[in-house]
Amino acid sequence: MRILLTNDDGIDAPGLAVLRSIAAELSSDVWVVAPETNKSGAGHSLSLHEPLRMRKVDNRTFAVRGTPTDSVIMGVRHVLKDVGRPDLVLSGVNRGANLAEDVTYSGTIAGAFEGTTIGIRSIALSQAFGIESRDRPQWDTAATHGATIIQALLDFDWPPGILMNVNFPDTAPDAVKGKVATRQGKRDLNLLGVDARRDPWSEEYYWLSFERRRSVTTEGSDLWAIYNGFISVTALSMNLTDTAANADVAAALAASR
Repeated sequence: MRILLTNDDGIDAPGLAVLRSIAAELSSDVWVVAPETNKSGAGHSLSLHEPLRMRKVDNRTFAVRGTPTDSVIMGVRHVLKDVGRPDLVLSGVNRGANLAEDVTYSGTIAGAFEGTTIGIRSIALSQAFGIESRDRPQWDTAATHGATIIQALLDFDWPPGILMNVNFPDTAPDAVKGKVATRQGKRDLNLLGVDARRDPWSEEYYWLSFERRRSVTTEGSDLWAIYNGFISVTALSMNLTDTAANADVAAALAASR
């Protein structure tokens, strides 16, 4: 099985080293094509207005000056062009959970989106952290349970256009309560804000800021699973159409003049 690894935290991120160790439990045919620098929050973006540059780290590791999406495209369409397309794309392991609305911003999820778009089974993996573990996420949890979760997902055929979003809780490996299939959750409110500052020349500049706090959620959501010490696995669809709402739209259009 040929596996392509990518991430959004960058080629030197500790989570990518963890992902290498996970992939090594599954195959000896592992390739890495990841962004040169941190691209967290890049979403499913492409570099269309500037050229891509790629640095060879070793025979199977490449750093791309671009986004996670760029990296997967370069990996499949260029690096592995003469070797053969991968059977699996793994993206991560992200430093921090990717839950609820995060999936629309996340470069980690985007790496799996792009693999899915190309027609390759793809899995995004993220390691949650808390206030106390912010500087030292519990990578051992992802490393211990990652290969088992991935193998369980590979043991069945999921439909085209579907990717898997795996999140590991902020607990020690032996404290994980189990693994559950979850639905995408929703936080209480959008916690993004704008922090306005001034530089030494009194010109104003801005940082996007966000508040980290728990939302009220219900059992079965990805948020609930991570809050309660479970590994969360959510099947995400590339098709964003809301069928029920679309039926209402059709009815409204039919009734209009």
